[in-house]
Amino acid sequence: MAASLVAGLNPAAAAPMLNAKAAAGVAGKARATAEEFETVFLNSMLQQMFSDVGTGPFSGGPGAGMWRSFLTDEYAKSIVKSGGIGIADHVERSLLALQEQP
Repeated sequence: MAASLVAGLNPAAAAPMLNAKAAAGVAGKARATAEEFETVFLNSMLQQMFSDVGTGPFSGGPGAGMWRSFLTDEYAKSIVKSGGIGIADHVERSLLALQEQP
């Protein structure tokens, strides 16, 4: 709303406001995408880690394997939410650097 008011008065003054808002939107999307990538990566690693868990006589039954993917997905989301392991930071920087190239 404020940008449209400023644009009505002075279009040149509105451009920096709109560019800053667009840049913030791109940065937010880049961060969300980077965190989603880290979640998928961690989920894959956790699934490998838990692949042999429960193969003995006290394995939890046939349903345990079916729910394990949900458990590893929630573990991965929790790890990323609490700061992650640093992959998202690198991916975010790479995404933003690619956006800045002509």
